[in-house]
Amino acid sequence: MSTGPREEELVWYVAYGSNLHAARLACYLRGGRPDGAAHTHPGCRDRRPARRTVATALPGTLYFAGRSPAWGGGSAFYDPSVSGEVPCRAYLLTEGQFSDIAAQEMRRSPGADLDLTRVLAEGRAELGPGRYETLLHVGTLDGHPLLTFTAPRGVAGAALDAALNAPSAAYLRTLAAGLAESHAWGPWRTAGYLATRPGAAGHWTPAAVTALLG
Repeated sequence: MSTGPREEELVWYVAYGSNLHAARLACYLRGGRPDGAAHTHPGCRDRRPARRTVATALPGTLYFAGRSPAWGGGSAFYDPSVSGEVPCRAYLLTEGQFSDIAAQEMRRSPGADLDLTRVLAEGRAELGPGRYETLLHVGTLDGHPLLTFTAPRGVAGAALDAALNAPSAAYLRTLAAGLAESHAWGPWRTAGYLATRPGAAGHWTPAAVTALLG
């Protein structure tokens, strides 16, 4: 990691979990605690909002595993090796902002820039064995790299301390709000998607998630 922020080097942060919801991402940018969460985030060094936001999708699947310290229940992770499509939202940020968001997701203190050389050259860089410590370069948009982070391994959650785990109600509500906001999905489509993801399937049904969303 370097210590000096490269403020005007821009990247797209591709969110697929609770950060689909702009208000939730704002807690990582400006600091704060999301509605329904138990953890307050310190925020980024650069607290400006994203320069642009676009709806997008990635090939692969979303799954729930481990235990979220903020939400309880399983956290959302991305596995590009499984067939399917994951609705996402891309935020155009500085490298410093992306680094600080990643640090907060990795349960580290923000304040140092990530070295993105390897992930940009090879498409993948594992910074550690834990949750969200694997960086992925998933494409380019308008001349800026699309970056996201996930667990080191796929749906089995082999690198996590816990196996697949159902998400909490508060977490599902936040994901649903993000899908509605970014992709204009209604409750039925959202429920059908979230309830059938690995980790949620067998614990949540589309009807139960629809009822949860009101």
